[in-house]
Amino acid sequence: MRRLTLLGTVVAMLVMALPGSALAGKPGAGTCSGGMIPAGTYSGFTVTGNCAVDFDASVQINGNLTVADGAILNDHGAEGFHRAQMHITGNVRVGKGAILGLGYNAAEGTLGPDTVGGNIVANQPLTLYLGNITVGGNVISNGGGLLSNSLADFRNFPIKDNTIHGNLIIRGHRGGWIGLIRNHVDGNVVFAKNVSRSNPETGPGTDGDSSEVMGSAFGPVKLPQTIGGNLICHGNVPAAQINFADGGDYNVVGGHKIGECAGL
Repeated sequence: MRRLTLLGTVVAMLVMALPGSALAGKPGAGTCSGGMIPAGTYSGFTVTGNCAVDFDASVQINGNLTVADGAILNDHGAEGFHRAQMHITGNVRVGKGAILGLGYNAAEGTLGPDTVGGNIVANQPLTLYLGNITVGGNVISNGGGLLSNSLADFRNFPIKDNTIHGNLIIRGHRGGWIGLIRNHVDGNVVFAKNVSRSNPETGPGTDGDSSEVMGSAFGPVKLPQTIGGNLICHGNVPAAQINFADGGDYNVVGGHKIGECAGL
């Protein structure tokens, strides 16, 4: 017994002496108050400043991602410029006046590597740039948009080429161009009370090309927007439309097309 006890003590001492990398523990939560987010695995992540994923980095978040009020993650979907990627197993929360960019690192009509296991929920964001990503739950954005007439606050709102296994609900946004293009949504799509303003440099008014809810057609190649449930549009300025001059095409809807989208 003495020998066993002594052996156990020696093993314990050796284990304690090993470098930390040899006995890596669970990943910790990450934060960014500004600058580049390095590759790595995190148990959760909070962005409080102006941040972007580092060049060619792969970021794995085993938990939730929070973009705090007024914070920025990947302005203009910056990942596409250097093929960075993010995988989030939980939910994504986007705060008031904040910007979230995910994806835009794959060709039009295709899925990229970025994934969100849960929901993306934005409460009065400045904008969302979501492109070529897979979302396991819902994408919901309520309100938000321009905080002033400053060009610094002027953002478009593109939701393109995503697969969303829940519902897609975009309502009450006031900003630049806004559109839902070539997405695959298993649930319902609600596009309501969104108002597109012209660029502040060009004076007041609305962007006549905005409120695009459509697939695309490039010659004989069609990239539809498919919706398993209903497509519901109302109260948008301009009204929801297909921009045929820009290669737009009809939506393929399993349920009903309602309101402004009845003929889309």
